[in-house]
Amino acid sequence: MRVEEKASSQDVLGARERYVPRGVSASDLVVTRAWGARIWDADGREYLDFAGGIACQNLGHGPAGVVRAVHEQVDRYLHQCFMVGTYEPYVEVCRRLDELWPGDAATKSILLNSGAEAVENAVKIARAATGRPGVVVFDRAFHGRTNLTMAMTSKLVYKQGFGPLAPSVHRAPAPYPYRGVSTEDALAGLDLLFEQDVDPGEVACMVLEPVQGEGGFIPMPAEFVQALKERCERHGILYVDDEVQAGCGRTGTVWAIERLEVEPDILVSGKTLGGGLPLAAVTGKASIMDAVHPGGLGGTFGGNPVACAAAAAVLDELAAPGFRERSEQIATLLRRRLDEIAARRAAVGEVRGLGAMLALELAERNPAAAKRVLGRARERGLVLLSCGLYGNVIRLLPPLSATDDELERGLSILDESLGDAGSA
Repeated sequence: MRVEEKASSQDVLGARERYVPRGVSASDLVVTRAWGARIWDADGREYLDFAGGIACQNLGHGPAGVVRAVHEQVDRYLHQCFMVGTYEPYVEVCRRLDELWPGDAATKSILLNSGAEAVENAVKIARAATGRPGVVVFDRAFHGRTNLTMAMTSKLVYKQGFGPLAPSVHRAPAPYPYRGVSTEDALAGLDLLFEQDVDPGEVACMVLEPVQGEGGFIPMPAEFVQALKERCERHGILYVDDEVQAGCGRTGTVWAIERLEVEPDILVSGKTLGGGLPLAAVTGKASIMDAVHPGGLGGTFGGNPVACAAAAAVLDELAAPGFRERSEQIATLLRRRLDEIAARRAAVGEVRGLGAMLALELAERNPAAAKRVLGRARERGLVLLSCGLYGNVIRLLPPLSATDDELERGLSILDESLGDAGSA
């Protein structure tokens, strides 16, 4: 059966069952239109979107500046391949990333297609710059689904059955106060790793999300990140800041690490960077980025000109007066309401996050209760996502363009759904 534009949800889902492999885990929501903080399914039903395509729509669906930039670029050309013909949109995005760098260093950037591809290139660059093979990552990390980034990622479902995975990846603890892992515990675990498993002189980089995304929206304490940077400097290790999910304004500042008072050596961005189009970036101190020989970096579609045009408009919005103020207002509203909900719902173990990147962790360590809540919320017209090693964390990623009324309505639905799902 050929799926036409006006096919029903049932038609599309039937075709998906026939033509798409089961390994691509997907919901039964069939989206045909999106605008602002709302989406519509193939049967005409409207939903509030608190998922944002997994943090890809911090500016909302269809932001005018991004849409206009895409249309203008499409009329010029769709593709060149930066290695064949240099084009201004690529260079312009790199320039703006330099302007927004969370520190004083001069930087250079390479543009890629996805966060996983960018993380892998960040490791390549770190290895070239240091002449070392080792990579240190942390518990509950998510860095992607390529062979190397699967080895860097914690959750088993993303790598089970796909081995052998890339070598020279070493895992250390990360703080998780709600589950009893303090900053001191995590640092002691890292120091033990260096004593018994890998010589720090063999480590090229440490890679850490400032707020762990798939791992459960766990913000890294400033003192932990600062201690990591000190160890990196002591041992000649590069600090790689993975901002694929936490960056591009999600926490209020353009980059979450700005709140932690640490300047990374390399920063990885993606998701919202492309405004909904495939784009990611590796930005780093110029001397580090130039360590790779000519021809060692690149890719056919990396930094596609249409995606770059969208990214330039996104970065303009993130730097615009008032963006951070509105993000902080949203963060305050969300946190207040989530704290109120947690006080009434015994099943909620903790409210946590940074800025407007917030989540509820359910006390029970299994995904069943969270799945019930998400299902009840969908029935009421709210799209949410879960995360966490045990799938028991409900994360909120509403567009930062959402109105207060939309945010309040979504939070009321979440509250009611917690009750309906037997979580009261």
